[in-house]
Amino acid sequence: MNFVSTKPEQTNSLEALAKSRPVEDHPDDREQRRIRKWRKMIGVGGSDWKHYVRRKPHVVRRRIRKGIPDCLRGVVWQLISGSRDLLLMNQGVYEQLVIYETSASELDIIRDISRTFPSHVFYQQRHGPGQRSLYNVLKAYSVYDRDVGYVQGMGFLAGLLLLYMSEEDAFWLLVALLKGAIHSPMEGLYQAGLPLVQEYLRQFEQLVKEYLPNLGEHFSQEMVNPTMYASQWFITVFSYSFPFPLALRIWDVFLYEGAQVIFQVGLALLRFCHDDLIKLPFEKLLHALKNFPEDAMNPDILLPLAFSIKVSKRLEEFKREDEMQSKKSSPQSGLSASSSSLPIQKPADH
Repeated sequence: MNFVSTKPEQTNSLEALAKSRPVEDHPDDREQRRIRKWRKMIGVGGSDWKHYVRRKPHVVRRRIRKGIPDCLRGVVWQLISGSRDLLLMNQGVYEQLVIYETSASELDIIRDISRTFPSHVFYQQRHGPGQRSLYNVLKAYSVYDRDVGYVQGMGFLAGLLLLYMSEEDAFWLLVALLKGAIHSPMEGLYQAGLPLVQEYLRQFEQLVKEYLPNLGEHFSQEMVNPTMYASQWFITVFSYSFPFPLALRIWDVFLYEGAQVIFQVGLALLRFCHDDLIKLPFEKLLHALKNFPEDAMNPDILLPLAFSIKVSKRLEEFKREDEMQSKKSSPQSGLSASSSSLPIQKPADH
């Protein structure tokens, strides 16, 4: 089975990307004004973005938390993740990885393709353009970083990105996330033993005990821990089984502010459903933790609640504690060199 096209489809102009999703006439003038504000922030070809972020970071954060206009989402995601700079520094690399390299994970990727967003029209056609693009991106990454290779959850990240950008753009955004172009590297979500998943779940369990002590006690009594319900939240950043309108709004913030929003949204879900969850026995509790009510899935209700939960300082404390513990257990250990096929040059800033 050969998914590879002779030349991966590319959209290398931010201006072209912005224009590729035309803004339809909309009765809501407020939405049109919002889009015009965003276009002004971005500038031609993204030329004004970095300057605007430096000058008005609070405005940028507030607007991102309200949601990026869908017609500009792919462009802005590339700007806030640092992936655009990575692409420009590595022209032609993606095409080489797709066409000329082979991956030990190819059969695994092919097997999982149909399981990624099976209900989304873009990925429904067997061997269609959606599945072919998803295969190419995942195969390219598995070659680019052979230590990580391919893990099933990566398909949901790449699949979400491909709905808003070309293969090459999606690949470099995946690189930016996993290698840490702007925020802390997330490759530990997919390395052997899923070390970062284990770390996040341990921290989330502690946060539940601190921020929702009664519910935390109930979880303990029923022997329910985050590995039973929250693993996919972290592995796929809520792109698996959560409604797209909510997942997209979470991703807007995740790409700009980092992984702390995953903790905030998780805690907000538990807080929103607190009074119901605290009454449930084990089996019903697990079912409820995987089937939240419709109101809880409304981004305009859930996200303001999530942003009201301040976790950044506590997460920093967790990080320092883990670093101290790591030094005690292995004083000679150091960071190993990246196994990437290519060196990563980090963008200077947003």
